[in-house]
Amino acid sequence: MSDQPWRNQRPVPDLPEVQPRLAKLLLPDWLRIWWPALLWAVVIFIMSTDTFSAQHTASFFEVLLRWFYPSMTARQFLVIHHYIRKSAHFTEYFVFCLLLYRGVRGVRTGWRWSWGLTALGIAASYSILDEIHQALVASRQSSPYDSLLDSVGAFAAFAALLYWFRFRTKKSPA
Repeated sequence: MSDQPWRNQRPVPDLPEVQPRLAKLLLPDWLRIWWPALLWAVVIFIMSTDTFSAQHTASFFEVLLRWFYPSMTARQFLVIHHYIRKSAHFTEYFVFCLLLYRGVRGVRTGWRWSWGLTALGIAASYSILDEIHQALVASRQSSPYDSLLDSVGAFAAFAALLYWFRFRTKKSPA
C-alpha cells in the first residue's frame, strides 16, 4: 500500500452498516411504510375517472375478448364485461386493504385486531369517497352496491390476513 499514497486508508463500510442511514436520507420512515397504500389510492382514483368508464373499457375488452372468442354475441359481451368490471372493484379493494394493513402495522410484526379493523375501516371509507367521486364524473355512475362490493373485497383481505396470521399452521423446523 505504501507505493499508492493516494488511496484512502479507511476500510470500506459494509452495506448493512450504510443502508439504514441511506434509507433514512432518501425516504422518511412513515413514507417508506405508507407509499404502496398511497400509490394504490391514486390508482383507484385514476380508475374512477372518465378514461376507465364502461364506455371506454368496453372497446378495449371487446377487441381482446373477440380475439379469444370470435363468435361471441353482443349480449354475451355485455355480461362478461359487467363481471370484469365488478371483479376489478373487488380486487382493487382487496389489494388496498392489504396495503393499508401494512401501513397501519408499520415496522411491527404480526396481527392485531385494531390494525386489521383500522385498515378495513379506511378501505370502506375510501370506497364511499370513490363513489362520490364517480358521481361527479359525467360518464360514470355512482352506486352504493359498488361501494358495498369494494367493502366486501376489503373484508376478504381482512379475513385472509386474519387467517394468515392467526390460523395457519406453524411448521416446525425439521
